[in-house]
Formats: sequence, structure tokens, C-alpha cells
Amino acid sequence: MSGTRRWWRARSLASQILVWTLVLLAVAVALGALVAGRITGQTLDDQFRLRALGVAESVAQMPEVAAAVVSGDPTHRIQAIAERVRTRAQTDYVVVTDRDGVRFSHPTPSLIGKRLEEPVAALDGQSHVGTNHGSLGDSANAKAPILDASGKVVGQVSVGILEATVSTQFARDAGVVGGYSALILLIGGAGSFLLARAIKRATFGLEPAEIASLLQEREALLHGIREGMVGLDDAGRVTVINGEARRLLQLEDVPLGRRVEELIPPGRLLDVLTGGVPGTDQTVITDDSLLVANRMPVSVAGRSVGAVVTLRDRTEVEALVRDLRSLEGLMEALRAQEHEYANRLHTVGGLLDLGETEHARSFISGIADTSRSLGEGLRARIEPPELAALIHAKITVAAEQDVQVTVTDESRLREPGLGTQDLLTIVGNLLDNAIDAVSSLPGPRDVALTLDDSSGVFVAVSDSGPGVPAGSVEDVVRDGYTTKDARSANAGGPQLRRGIGLALVARIVRRAGGTMDVFAGPGGRFEVWIPKGGSEG
Repeated sequence: MSGTRRWWRARSLASQILVWTLVLLAVAVALGALVAGRITGQTLDDQFRLRALGVAESVAQMPEVAAAVVSGDPTHRIQAIAERVRTRAQTDYVVVTDRDGVRFSHPTPSLIGKRLEEPVAALDGQSHVGTNHGSLGDSANAKAPILDASGKVVGQVSVGILEATVSTQFARDAGVVGGYSALILLIGGAGSFLLARAIKRATFGLEPAEIASLLQEREALLHGIREGMVGLDDAGRVTVINGEARRLLQLEDVPLGRRVEELIPPGRLLDVLTGGVPGTDQTVITDDSLLVANRMPVSVAGRSVGAVVTLRDRTEVEALVRDLRSLEGLMEALRAQEHEYANRLHTVGGLLDLGETEHARSFISGIADTSRSLGEGLRARIEPPELAALIHAKITVAAEQDVQVTVTDESRLREPGLGTQDLLTIVGNLLDNAIDAVSSLPGPRDVALTLDDSSGVFVAVSDSGPGVPAGSVEDVVRDGYTTKDARSANAGGPQLRRGIGLALVARIVRRAGGTMDVFAGPGGRFEVWIPKGGSEG
């Protein structure tokens, strides 16, 4: 028994489905044929009894038969009438008797004139049907009384159809039922075979154990990795999504099976998920994160089954890369200043060696006043020390690239009402873009920064570069949009992604309820305004 079970379990899913379907069909058809046979047999018995009853009553009502019975049938007319009726009605016998059971007709002539073995049943004046166990064998029988002119029972007509005739008719009907049953089995077997093939194709030839194993592995893989993963079918419906993807896309309570267009608002993220934006490592900015997305089509056995999108949270990494680039820019500026100050020290030393003490003192004082005046001027007009330090660093770094960054005389920012980190992101990115725009130009290379807090926070950065093309004003703040090549923070170091800075600024402005205006060139100009109380902290 255990060997049979092992053999059965070793069969493919398609084979098991085919066998079970055929077995169920065979059982159902057999039971149906059995029930149909019983019903058919009973129906045939009832039909032949009623047929015999009709013939018996017809013969009993013939006047010549009644007259012959009363007279004792001296001319033997009853036998001729009975045989003629038997032949035409296709019955097996028509027996006419008197009240005492003496036969006047019978298919076996030798029995005419002899008494019946059983009592005359029609003496009560009623017709009777049933099964008769007579001299010719078992038969479906009907008995009808023969009445004289006064209504007195004078005899009986017994008509029968042998069970052999009934069996012949039953066998003929059973053959028809069997033929239809075989046809049903054939159709069911073909349908089972096609169903098994369809299931095998739908499961890519995998067996139940393999499917269960793949499901376990999929669940372990989906929820065991730190990257977000979204599975889409060919119709764009979400078929699978792990916890990290739900967190990054803010889809914690969203059920599976919905189209991605119903879950994600129009924008770059939706374009990446649906494949509208091709390419690998596509950067996407959401309200809370900076994501790197990759969308890969999936096909199995040459058939497309959808796509898989992976999402990596690069918010902290990207911030570190940008901070690293800023620090390296400052280090380059410090190296340049180191050489400059070394030259100045040599100059001071030379003046002292020549005895020009007053000239040395004047030279040192002028250097100190220039550096101190720039820092003090920024601190006097810009309250947040971090912002003043950032602007000072940007001016220094830009000067090493022969770019002049100036803060307009009317600039004031004492109570920004905006988070320091958000303010640093806005000003730093706008200045970086402006410096990059003019650093490669022949000249002049000018960048101007304007700050104002009279009605919220106003930041404006303009430069002497070519500016934003008129057709790109709407696209320039979209994440991933750039006209420049990716660059590295240092030689062989992490790559700094382009097309993110202005998108980060736009996200901060949007969340704070402000506005960001981009003006077409020539000459670049960006303006940001955030109302008071617009900061999210």
C-alpha cells in the first residue's frame, strides 16, 4: 500500500488530475447508467402492462367475442379473432376464457378447452394488471372482464407480453444509454487532458511541491532583504510587494491586485514604475526619501509575466556624498589659500628682513581687514551662523574657480522661520548650480545672492551664465532632469547624482507651502519664497 502511495505521489500534477477526472467521470456515468437502467426497466414494465390492458379491454368489448363466450363458441371464432389481434397488437398471447376459466383461445392450440391454472381474476368486474406466471413464462399481463348484454361477467380476456420481449427492448434502450455514456466518457477524457495541459502550462510545468517551495522561498526573499521590491503583472497590477517597498512608497494598507496608476500619483515615480522612463538606477524623489529605482521585465518560458521594480533608499547616502563633495571643495580652497598665505608670509618675512617694519604691519593689517570684513559683513546681515558660514565657504570655493559670488547689499535674514537644514539645502543647491553654470565660461563669471525675511523667506540666485532654455523651465525642477554628466566626489570616489539638487529644493518648498520660480535665459535666475510658519521643523 505504501508503495502505491509513493508511486502515486511521484506522478505529475497533470497526470493526477487526468486520472482523478477520468475516475470521477467513470463513477458518475456508471451511477447514472444504473439509475437510468432501473428507471427504464420500470418504465418499460409499466408501458407494456398498459399496452396489454388496452388490448385486453378492446377484445373484451367486442360483441362477437361476448356472444361466442355465452354460446360456448361452437364455431371456434374466438381463436381466430384472438390470433388476429395478437398479431396486429404484437403481443405474445391473447387468451379468452369463460367464468370457469375454460380457454377459448391460446397461442398453443392444445391448451384450448382446458382450464386455467389460476383463478379467473376478472369475476369482480374490474380490470387487473400485473406480472403473470403462466404456461408461456413470466409476462406483463392485463385481464379484462367480458360482460353480456345485462352486464353480467361471463368471461375474461387475458393479454400478455413476455418478459423476454421486455428484456429485448430494455437491452436496445440500454445500448443507447451505453453509447451516450461512452461518448460522455470520451468527451470528459478529452476535456480532462486539455485541462491538465492548461494547468501544466499555467504552472510552467512545476509540481505542487515545487510551487510550495517557491512560495516559501519568495516570502523569505521578499521580507528578508532591505531593498523595496514591487512585482507588477502585464496589466500593471501590483501582484507582490514587500514591507520595505510599502514603507518607501507609503502603501502600508493597500491591498494587492490594484493598478499602480491607482496607487501612485502622476510624476517621475509613476513613470519609473510603469517603464515610461527607461534605464537603470533611476533617481526618484518622494516627499520623504531619495530613491534609486530599477525596473526589470520578467519573462518565464519566453512569455512576459510583468516586471519587478527594486527600490533603494539613498537619502542618507546621497546627503553624505554631497557633504563629502562640499568638504572636498573646502579642502581644495584651503590648499589654494595655503599657498597664498605662504606667499604672504614670505612677503612679510622679506619686508622684515629689509627693515620695512611699517610696510609689513600695513600689509598684515590689510589682509586681516579683508578677511574679517567679509565674515563680519555676512554675520551682521545673516542671523543663522550656519548659513553665514555656508555662504562664506561658497564664496571662497567659487573664488578659486575665478567665480565672483556676491551677496547683495539689501540682503537681510534675521528670523528665517525655516528649519536651518532646509535653508542650507535651498541656498547651497542654488549657489552650486549657479557656480557650475558659469565656472566653464570665458567670463565674466558672476553669481549674486539675495536674501530677505520681510514677508517670509525669500531667496534669489542669479548668474551670468546662459540660463535655463525656455522649453525646459517646467522640467528643470523635476528629479532626474539634467543636461550634465555624472561626476565623482573625488577620484575613484562615490558618484554624485545629477538632477537632484533642484528637485530637493522644490520638495522642501512644496512641503513648506511656498513657491519656486525659474526664469528663462539668458542669465540664470531662481527665486524661492516660503511664507512665515511654512517650515515643518
